[in-house]
Amino acid sequence: MAEAEGVIKFQLDHRAGESVAPASVRSLTAWRALLHRLGLVGQDPARYGGYGFGNVSVRVAAGFIISGTQTGAPEWLPIEGWAHVTVVDLSANAVRSEGPVRPSSEALTHAACYALEPTIAAVLHVHCPELWAAAETLGLAETPADVAYGTPAMATAVRTAHVQAALGDRGLIAMGGHEHGIVSFGPSVAIAGSLLVEALARALEQSVD
Repeated sequence: MAEAEGVIKFQLDHRAGESVAPASVRSLTAWRALLHRLGLVGQDPARYGGYGFGNVSVRVAAGFIISGTQTGAPEWLPIEGWAHVTVVDLSANAVRSEGPVRPSSEALTHAACYALEPTIAAVLHVHCPELWAAAETLGLAETPADVAYGTPAMATAVRTAHVQAALGDRGLIAMGGHEHGIVSFGPSVAIAGSLLVEALARALEQSVD
């Protein structure tokens, strides 16, 4: 049975606070809207038990800004839908955040991606059946099927996949143990998003006669 979406598995110390500065998520909001239109981020009663899926983030001076938990439904995420993750301790499975909403349950995985390279500036986690199914054919880096999302084990698996594939500061990783889960990262939101869309196009090519 598929693992439920949206369950926070780390220790969260969240403090209610003000919304992030609109300028800090302007590009991220636009790319998230595009991913929503493509069905890679969203909320659908027919998918994943009706839970919201997909989350996006951008690095800032102190941590990173990430879409809030279970905020997949709106195409355009309002400024109140973002959380600022200020501290992550992967070894202790702990996250500290602030803002009007709690961070996505995938915040630990996003933190693991930012820890890979200092020039990684954006992380996009989507759910894409076509790309996930074609991951091996396309030669994507993958995490093992027995590693669950949102855990220290996933953070370790992401680092291992990154090193084995020599991805540097941009690339895609298929989450073998997280149904349809794909992570894209890059030195900008535009690069991470473009990598994702281009890979989806290559996956769709395989179904063309």
